[in-house]
Amino acid sequence: MPQANGLQFTARVGELPSDLFSVVGFTLTERLSELFHGRLELASTDPDLDAAEVLEQPVDLVVWQDGVPLRRFTGVVNEFARGDTGHRRTRYELIIQPPLWRLGLMHNSRIFQTQTTDTLVRTLLEERGIVNSVFDLKRAPQEREYCVQHRESDLAFLERMAAEEGWHYRYQHGRVDGSEQPGLILADHHGDAPRLDAAEYNGKAGGSTSQPAVFRFRYEERVRVASVALKDYTFKNPAYALMHEQSTSSPSQRQDYQHFDYPGRFKADASGQPFTDAKLDALRNDASTAHGESNRADFTCGAKAELTEHDNPHLNRDWLLTAVTHTGKQPQAMEEEGGSKPTTYHNRFSAIPADKTWRPNIPQRPLMDGPQMAIVTGPEGEEIHCDEFGRVKVRFPWDRYSDNNEHSSAWLRVSQGWAGGQYGFMALPRIGNEVIVSFLDGDPDQPIITGRTYHAT
Repeated sequence: MPQANGLQFTARVGELPSDLFSVVGFTLTERLSELFHGRLELASTDPDLDAAEVLEQPVDLVVWQDGVPLRRFTGVVNEFARGDTGHRRTRYELIIQPPLWRLGLMHNSRIFQTQTTDTLVRTLLEERGIVNSVFDLKRAPQEREYCVQHRESDLAFLERMAAEEGWHYRYQHGRVDGSEQPGLILADHHGDAPRLDAAEYNGKAGGSTSQPAVFRFRYEERVRVASVALKDYTFKNPAYALMHEQSTSSPSQRQDYQHFDYPGRFKADASGQPFTDAKLDALRNDASTAHGESNRADFTCGAKAELTEHDNPHLNRDWLLTAVTHTGKQPQAMEEEGGSKPTTYHNRFSAIPADKTWRPNIPQRPLMDGPQMAIVTGPEGEEIHCDEFGRVKVRFPWDRYSDNNEHSSAWLRVSQGWAGGQYGFMALPRIGNEVIVSFLDGDPDQPIITGRTYHAT
């Protein structure tokens, strides 16, 4: 039902008929490194639609202008509601999110060994059927010897791992003509961000113009940390400082605001410096921000656009969109309520200067509440299995994935009653022994055996 202004919204759900629903309105918010969230108000002449026909089905929402598709939104239905029935049509409401949403329903504890972060993340995605993800990385991640997902959802674990590496993620909705397919993108830079047409500023329009424009634009600067220092420790080289620093300069603030943290969650320089750089960018990701409103339906999170015609020449530059909330209303879809109100679209957006690197804040890692019990493991037929440092391997009771053998965990250090540079003794736990495992700083990734106990045989 094209309107007088040429603007139209359509929506199709799964394999249901394409004309089953009319779009009354929608609101969809997308942000870097967050699941987008869309609320669709629909109307249908069918009053008896069942939730089973709609839930977990793909949705295709398209914004049209004069019969030409301006923007496509794709997602999965995770909430369905039936509203009132009017003279001819029944109201329905859908909540849509990307397929990545499914990872938030999976809660787990598991151990990943000798895997790079991208391999680890691919495993989580592929387990939920997300196979069209793209990793756009300038820096190859280092291998993680021992990495634990501890009592957290797959989504929380993925977001934590990505943030530590300095990756952001965004969802690509695809194009109506099929030239671009929907998919998840994880990246550590913005160099390949989509480039949009220049956005003309028209502050006098106040949102009433029918021409594509930005009609409100507010720029903000904040005082944030000026430097980051991260330090860690490795027993293989205890005298080495293993400390990395990164700083930035800003004429708008003092330079002595330092964020220091220990442990930095790295054991080598190859990870230490990138982790430090990512931490600084994350802590400063809102130091320079802009917020505005426009009627540009092509504005999408993670894209770049140049602002033009602003009365402040310093703001006429490239901007990276970090968040966009799209709002559309099509009252004619409810014929008995439509009246003469036109179809409208507008958005609110946030952006940062395009020469800055936006990175997500790093979520707090899970903390072990206390020591845990574990059983020492090793090859079948052996009594002792250790490395040159006297470390052994164990299997935790909650580990559902590892076999009861020499591959069940990484090497764990063993506390001894007497130890030093030129003296001490080694009492090695035997295969099958029950041991008490503590965790340095409560970190699931840093277990250490601190005791041994008898148990029933």
